[in-house]
Amino acid sequence: MLTDAQLQATLETLIDDNSGQAYGAVWNVVADDNRVHVTLTLGYPAQSEQAVLEAKIKELMADSRSLVLDIDFQIKSHETQGNIAGLKGVKNIIAVASGKGGVGKSTTTVNLALAMAKEGARVGILDADIYGPSQGMLLGFAEGTRPQVREDKFFVPPTAFGVQVMSMAFLTTKDTPVAWRGPMVTGALMQILTQTDWNDLDYLFIDMPPGTGDIQLTLAQKVPVAGSVIVTTPQDIALLDARRGIEMFNKVKIPVLGVVENMSTHICSNCGHHEAIFGDEGGASLAKEYNVNVLGKLPLSLAIREQSDAGRPIVVNAPESDTAGIYQSIARKLGATLASQQGSEQGAQFAMPTISMSDD
Repeated sequence: MLTDAQLQATLETLIDDNSGQAYGAVWNVVADDNRVHVTLTLGYPAQSEQAVLEAKIKELMADSRSLVLDIDFQIKSHETQGNIAGLKGVKNIIAVASGKGGVGKSTTTVNLALAMAKEGARVGILDADIYGPSQGMLLGFAEGTRPQVREDKFFVPPTAFGVQVMSMAFLTTKDTPVAWRGPMVTGALMQILTQTDWNDLDYLFIDMPPGTGDIQLTLAQKVPVAGSVIVTTPQDIALLDARRGIEMFNKVKIPVLGVVENMSTHICSNCGHHEAIFGDEGGASLAKEYNVNVLGKLPLSLAIREQSDAGRPIVVNAPESDTAGIYQSIARKLGATLASQQGSEQGAQFAMPTISMSDD
């Protein structure tokens, strides 16, 4: 039978699959002859690992005592580019970007955000694609959904599956084109970002439009971004554009937390055969080139498309599926990667502007 100190020392050398490093001094063990109470305190949410970790700890204990495992997390606000003040109500902003359209970035964003919420975090989504917002449809909001307005100044974001959401789709109709020039688009982005009353978020995911234009540059100059995620597909043309996205974030000092390879393999809906129709290991070669992690590889799956179109993302509609499990793994790895960076408890908050508006 291991003593408290022996078990704790052993747990500290256990490898965290999400970071690839030893857990270190994040365990606390209190035991008697009948029970072992273990508390794990992480810098990122990982509630879905309860059963896996319990099994590992029981194997290390190698005795008949009962086990109680508590997984806690303490999410800090992390440093951002430049000296940009933090955003009120948000600890960390994460940009989800791609160099080109059509790689599944919005679907990845919504499922990643929902996966992070299932891990235990408080999460929001900002749909920054002003010309083609899609988060309203992906999350099943009814046509005509509008945010409430507080004090004639602030949008109260609608929620779906426990996630706070703000999108230009809530301020226009699906048949209304946004025929704006660049300055109007960037102004609208800053308005919906800073005038939304985000409620105590650990992570705000920004679903970026494709490319490296006005919105991306405005984000880099005016928005406190803790990190970014690049979504790509394996084929060369997508990887070429993804490189431009990584280079842009590097130039503006926003850390690239990792690459998500979407449509990695096609899964036949009849026989289940996997085939890499867009090429193999493209995301891995890109990640190696820029010394970042591959957070995960997602299949080209009919179920993902059907459930997204129906407003029931696969993470909530089929939580036990292999694909939902991949999204959960990506969320944990993303959180662990961000947590490994130097934390910042800066108290500065973004000052909300005073702008009058109506909720019509």
